[in-house]
Amino acid sequence: MEAPGLLDGAIAPVQNTQLFGHQAEETFLAKAYRSGKLHHALLIEGPEGIGKATLAFRFAHHVLSHPDPERAPDMLANPDPQSVVGRQLASGASHNLLHITRPVDEKSGRVKSAITIEEIRRVGHFFSQTSGTGNWRIVIIDPADDMNRNAANAVLKVLEEPPKRSLFLVLSHAPGKLLPTIRSRCLPLRLAPLTSSDLKQALDHLGLAVQPDQTDMLATLAKGSVSQALKLLNYGGADILAAFRDILSADGVVARRQMHKLADALSGKDSDVIYQFFIEHLSEYLMQEAKSAALQGDLHRADAQSRLSSEIIERLTIASAYNLDRKQTLLDVLADVRR
Repeated sequence: MEAPGLLDGAIAPVQNTQLFGHQAEETFLAKAYRSGKLHHALLIEGPEGIGKATLAFRFAHHVLSHPDPERAPDMLANPDPQSVVGRQLASGASHNLLHITRPVDEKSGRVKSAITIEEIRRVGHFFSQTSGTGNWRIVIIDPADDMNRNAANAVLKVLEEPPKRSLFLVLSHAPGKLLPTIRSRCLPLRLAPLTSSDLKQALDHLGLAVQPDQTDMLATLAKGSVSQALKLLNYGGADILAAFRDILSADGVVARRQMHKLADALSGKDSDVIYQFFIEHLSEYLMQEAKSAALQGDLHRADAQSRLSSEIIERLTIASAYNLDRKQTLLDVLADVRR
């Protein structure tokens, strides 16, 4: 079963048998479960692409394979894809696990921009169908950041009165954006970005050979994230960032030519992944510029940069919502950034 929106070269978390860099968190989960005192809702937080979903499915596999906590091992083993639980999870046929993520639009075939209340209503249906089984019932929300307001409020109601033998694994790239009431009902489990060594092992596991001249680039730009590394290596992300730097330093006709070239690359067919990658980088760049100006005591420039950042992000959001011409929007944004 291929996960919607799965990056080229990645393994769907439900099918991934290896996890790198989070041994302490795995041990905590295994021992907490075995003690019988595991919190009913865990907020697994950390940057995107560091293994949160893989950890969630590994733990779900552990719980469903060992339904009696007292008899469960005190360590998480690599999931066996050939086991009954492994096959059920991988095929999406498990009656004991519900994976909530952004759905695919049936008309366009593209992943929707948000998790809506219709998706969250599946949680109530899931629990009503399995109410008399006595099995563990696990809900993975991946990520909770994608829920709109109505969906978030609906999740909150379920978290306030969780059914017996239920477990919620709530994933978040940016927990500060979640409702405080949702965070307060979850036990936080923070995952750190991968070290360079763990990132290399993860990429090796994916069969992606990192060349010696790419090592420093990944250490600087991937920031311990496998998904960022894949975008840099498999989607031309490194070239996109280099082109952006060239635009900032170029003048006149050369700059305009480079702007058109970059806008073409980011607005072409099947460019959604690299476009979003660039927008995230642009947002980070503008915030860093504002922070740098503030640290230098130039509060006027810091305020201008901060305002520009907010205006650009709002403009890009509106352009996406109304399906405006992406290339022209990018050209306008790049021109404003250069000024």
